[in-house]
Amino acid sequence: MILGFVYDVFIVLVAGLTFGVAAKRLGFSMLVGYLLAGALIGHGGLGLVAEDAKEIEHLARAGALLLLFAIGIEFSLEELVRLARYFLIGGSIQMVLVAAPTALACWLFGVSWQSALLIGGATALSSTVLVYRALTEWGETASPQGRRAIGVLLFQDVALVPLILLVPMLSGGQQGSQTWAYLLLTLNTMLFVAAVLALRKVFTRWVAPMLSNLRSVESVILFALTVLVGFCLGANLAGLPPALGAFAAGLVLSGNRLTDQVDALILPYRESFGVVFFVSLGTLLDLSVLMHGPFLLIFGLLAVLVVKVGGATVALRATGLPWRCAAGMGLALAQLGELSFVLLSEGLHANLISQLNYNQMLFVAIGTLVLTPQLLKYGLQWTRRWPSADHLAEEHRGGLPPRPQEAIVIGLGPIGRQAASQLEIMGTDVCLIDLSPVNLHAYAQQGFRTVSGDARDPEVLGRADAAQCRLTIICVPEDRIASQIVKTLHRLNPTCIIIVRCRYHSSTLALQRAGVHTVVSEEAEASRALVRLLERMRSS
Repeated sequence: MILGFVYDVFIVLVAGLTFGVAAKRLGFSMLVGYLLAGALIGHGGLGLVAEDAKEIEHLARAGALLLLFAIGIEFSLEELVRLARYFLIGGSIQMVLVAAPTALACWLFGVSWQSALLIGGATALSSTVLVYRALTEWGETASPQGRRAIGVLLFQDVALVPLILLVPMLSGGQQGSQTWAYLLLTLNTMLFVAAVLALRKVFTRWVAPMLSNLRSVESVILFALTVLVGFCLGANLAGLPPALGAFAAGLVLSGNRLTDQVDALILPYRESFGVVFFVSLGTLLDLSVLMHGPFLLIFGLLAVLVVKVGGATVALRATGLPWRCAAGMGLALAQLGELSFVLLSEGLHANLISQLNYNQMLFVAIGTLVLTPQLLKYGLQWTRRWPSADHLAEEHRGGLPPRPQEAIVIGLGPIGRQAASQLEIMGTDVCLIDLSPVNLHAYAQQGFRTVSGDARDPEVLGRADAAQCRLTIICVPEDRIASQIVKTLHRLNPTCIIIVRCRYHSSTLALQRAGVHTVVSEEAEASRALVRLLERMRSS
């Protein structure tokens, strides 16, 4: 029994790793690799995993709960208030324009109205992870179109909660006097939400500071897991889905000094159990379904793409974007996301959707994810061709006249951060480039333009509009890399003033020959500081 469980887990992890890496190397989402891995090792493929592996199912459910917990802990109520207009207008219009026609089409094809509603809701959800990562890499998180897209994605994340609550209602799980059952469920939901908001304040004000003062990693992670399990049990006792409890647990722990630490500590568990979740979903995929109706599935894939792009385009246009920019961001939101699989999984376990409908939706979802990299690339390129969106009156620049100059800071170490802050004080419009999206996240939240990627790549510099920039400050830790960046930048913009911080004084001449205007050498500055210090000691 135990040996069989260990064997199944091993097969799932090996298959997930192999196919995930292969998908990443081919430029696809790793989610596609996980689902295909599950299809290969499942009973519809090679049959390497037992069909009734209950332990694997439990691990998969834990992965879904940790995924929802992560969404909750990254969810910012303050960000929601800041994007309220885009959140309410764009998000609601997008959900309705995608879910309604999808549900109607499913019903016309013979699917029950309950299943059609659930499928419509799942289809309306996009991948927050993929889209936000692409917006960060392209430096669009603080742009008008990027802010509106994030507002729509936040609405989708919040909409998952009522959609999950609909599952027991639509499945007919409440018998007897259903009206009273629904009223009781509504009352329990309201009480649960009130408890979550109250506990969030308590944890932020008292519990988080206390745990921070203990300086104990073990205490923090045990506390986070206790909160997660406790909220899942509390939601279950209240007659609510445990998935709602997981989201609420993350929300309670968000917005305090421990949030980043908890997120980092939970990350290994979330990713590991998440792999099991998505691979186990793939094991339910029956490849023979594709052979029975390939044209119907291809038509369904194309129809979903058209409906999602069209719905997102209209929604973003309603928030004030020009049509072309709205269409570009609509392409970026055309895929089905991670939460779509969570919702479909809930429906499958509640017998709300059939195995056939689940397999059909899985094929369509995989198809959208395979196309996602190219759709994101074309969509974001299209929005950047229409700079008129940057001059919308209501954006965070508040209608101020254009900045007198623009600058790029490459490398967000201590020196790069100081340079960026000083440039902002001077009134310069600063764009930040760094390899790590984590380093850029805080600055993107403050309204800086950010681009994630290797500045030696001309495409990355192009996203930062380096060809039109007047000043670039390079603060990378290696002189060799700084020289390569300078050469690439000089080819794009020969008139740009380039300032480089270098570590070794011996690199100064080579950098100047490459086209650097000013070189600040760490060795030279340190030697001058030491000489001044020794002179003061001698005169004292």
